[in-house]
Order: sequence, then structure tokens, then C-alpha cells
Amino acid sequence: MKKTSKIKIKKIKNNNLKLPAKKKKRKPYFGKAAHAAIVKYQNCECGEDKNKIYVDEIRPSFEKLVENLIFIHGFSNNKNQFHILKSDCVSFLFQTLQKFDPAKGSKAFSYFNVCAKNFLIIQQKKKIKNRRRNISIFDEGLSIEDKRAIENHSVIQSQEKLAIFEEDKNLIKEMIDVIMVKATNTNEKKCVNAIKTLFESIEDLDFLNKRAIFVYLRELSGLNAKQLSVAMSNLRKYYREVTKSSDSFIFFGG
Repeated sequence: MKKTSKIKIKKIKNNNLKLPAKKKKRKPYFGKAAHAAIVKYQNCECGEDKNKIYVDEIRPSFEKLVENLIFIHGFSNNKNQFHILKSDCVSFLFQTLQKFDPAKGSKAFSYFNVCAKNFLIIQQKKKIKNRRRNISIFDEGLSIEDKRAIENHSVIQSQEKLAIFEEDKNLIKEMIDVIMVKATNTNEKKCVNAIKTLFESIEDLDFLNKRAIFVYLRELSGLNAKQLSVAMSNLRKYYREVTKSSDSFIFFGG
């Protein structure tokens, strides 16, 4: 019988040959973890724990969601308006947290994506509507009759009302400064500074109600809900003291 020859297979080693590195999967900014955090938030009964869950686990997802929607659909091209619009929309999503029903089987991302997009569309429509209301008298497309109608239709407040408005604004600013002096701890001072900042930018804010103002103050002050509530309670005491003891602020005392 013939002996079968053994074939030696040489292993070729190439130190320069590198396998392509595996791409790391990006962690979704609004995935299962955010969905679970929202369910946990809804079931939590402790106010302080709920605030921590929102700040640490939910708000970052809301902020990224809103940022993407604004950029993708071009809801704002102005940097200052972008931050205001983003803050308004995140505040709106915060108010809708309890409305989401996980029992229906829908994902949190889908639900809040629709809510945020609808809010941004409504704000965009309001913006366009307000822009259309402003008509320039120098528009070449206007007839002589239209220009006369615009000239005769004044929407500017009287100088007397404007003067009273400015005086009231100055009084409020003075009141805030007086309360700042009375503030005794860091949280109270942070709260007063947040109120002052909010008051100074009030004309740039479109979405205002009690809940939105509270959210704005919390964002500006960096305090959690409990700290802000305690600080606000103390500031109300200072407010009552000032209005009763000073004739300058008798108007606020009612």
C-alpha cells in the first residue's frame, strides 16, 4: 500500500493585518431607560424623589428630543429664541408627564415626540400670525386707502399709560432689591436672583402660567422643588413685611 503524503499547512502570520474595529452602539437618548424612568416617576409618591428622577433621568431626554425637533424642522434660527423655545417646550412636556399612560402599550418616546412637535407647531403658527399682523406703511403693495386706514388706526398706548407701566416696573424692581437684602440664606438669594432674571426677560416669554413660572424659577435658581418652595414661602413673609412697613410699596399691599 502506498503511504499517503502528509501536507503541512503553514499558518501565515501578518502582524500588519488588522481586523476592522467593531462600531460601538450609541446609547439612545430616549430609549427604554427613559421610558422606565417616566413610569417610575409616575408611581413615585415622594416629591423630592420625583424631582431627582426627573432631573437626572427624564429631563436630559426631553431636552435632546426638543433640540432635535427644533433643528430638524427649523422651528427657530435665532440662538436666543432657540433657548426660550426649548425651555418652553421642555416645561410643557414636564406638565404632560402624568398624562402618559404606559398601560396603552405606546412607547414614551412616541408619545412625547408627538406632544413636543404639536407644541412647537402651535408656537410657530402663533409667531407667523403675529408677524402678519405687523404691516409696514411703506409697503408698495398697499393702496392709498390702506395706508390712510393704517395711519388712522393707532395701537400704541397713550403716554400716560406707558409712564404708569414704567413706574410700576421700577417699583417691582425696587421691591425685589429690598427683598434681596432681607434674604437670610443662599437658597433665598438664589430664588430672588431667579425672580429678578425672569422679570427682566418677561417680554421674551410666550408660555406663562403658574406651573411654567415655577419651572423657570427652578431652572434659573438651580434649586430642587422642595428647596424652591421653602425659599418662596420665606420670601412671601418678607414681601408682606415690606408692603406693611413701607409707604413706597403701599400699592402692592392691596
